[in-house]
Amino acid sequence: MDAREELISRFFRYAAIESQSNGHSQSLPSSPGQAVLATLLADEMRALGLSDVVADEHAIVTAVKRGTRPEVPPIGFIAHLDTVDVGISPFVHPRILRFEGGDLCLNREEDIWLRVAEHPELLSWIGEDIIVSDGTSVLGADNKAAIAVIMTLLGRLDQLDSHGDVFIAFVPDEEIGLLGAKALDLTRFPCAFAYTIDCCELGEVVLETFNAASCEIVFEGVSAHPMSAKGALVNPLLMAVDLISQFDREDTPEHTGDREGFFWFKGLVANDNEATLTALIRDFDDAGFDRRKRRIAEAAEWMRSQYPGGDIRFRMTDTYQNIARSLASDDRAATLLLQAIDDLGIKRKLIAMRGGTDGAVLSARGIPTPNFFTGAYNFHSRYEFLPVPAFERSLDVAVKICGLATT
Repeated sequence: MDAREELISRFFRYAAIESQSNGHSQSLPSSPGQAVLATLLADEMRALGLSDVVADEHAIVTAVKRGTRPEVPPIGFIAHLDTVDVGISPFVHPRILRFEGGDLCLNREEDIWLRVAEHPELLSWIGEDIIVSDGTSVLGADNKAAIAVIMTLLGRLDQLDSHGDVFIAFVPDEEIGLLGAKALDLTRFPCAFAYTIDCCELGEVVLETFNAASCEIVFEGVSAHPMSAKGALVNPLLMAVDLISQFDREDTPEHTGDREGFFWFKGLVANDNEATLTALIRDFDDAGFDRRKRRIAEAAEWMRSQYPGGDIRFRMTDTYQNIARSLASDDRAATLLLQAIDDLGIKRKLIAMRGGTDGAVLSARGIPTPNFFTGAYNFHSRYEFLPVPAFERSLDVAVKICGLATT
């Protein structure tokens, strides 16, 4: 089987396993399908002759492809098992369509179309095969395209003249807080540096991500019957609204782009006595990130002065950090990645990712981990699609990195 056939075959096999993460679950993994996929991948890596294959109770899978150059620093590849829950079907039915320049019908019964006018990025792929869903779900190239790339890579490492040890990790629940990467036992993934393959179009490279934090703000009010509420009632819902009003309406995800950070007030649950507000904080700049966290604290303190009969408390949790911090102190991973892309004649598209990857967690834990493309478009959407030639180029980059790592 050639590389193209293997990539497609693997992707279809992995996509058929329902592995949508569940943000309401308290377990790791958050959904049983992720454990099913983890077991399958562990079995396949054993069949490929990898060593130290482990699939643990949290659906974290690790293994190593031993190299011929033990003196070469070991490298790693990591991908996540889960697909995102965006409120549509968790069951993915991928298929291949030939794009000839016109709109693509994803689902005739449901009248779902991938229209060129709405997705002009299609025009780069006229005359090419494109993998799509049936429009009732995401495609799941985020991140099963990466899993297919890594598994296909493993079968081709023996074709290289030489390579060092290559460690593999597949982790659950990236989409709901990078939970698998945070739980990964690094003694099972002892790389000098690593790579995530997660997101975006041909040539895209991520050497910078947001710094991210979440905040839970709890407002305690005082309930009262309307007949005796005057001077006594403290409405926690209005407390939450008043706090939100202290922030710039333009400093939000829908009004920012490029390297601008934001506050995102994302959820509010309230009753007569208490309201809980959740907020996300994002900023590329370390100093700006710290200022934003202080701004939450200042707003909470101001609210206490406005509502002396109530109370406010908050809890701030750092979610991940900008991978640029780690890459600045050890640039080997980034240097090899950029050289591989250049050597393959792929045009670089360096982006500051307005999000995070498992690599942000690994970088903070001491393993510099940049990210490169799967080749797919429109992640987290029923209109997600994966041009097969871009998919193949993702594999080419992974193979090239392993070869260059010995020089």
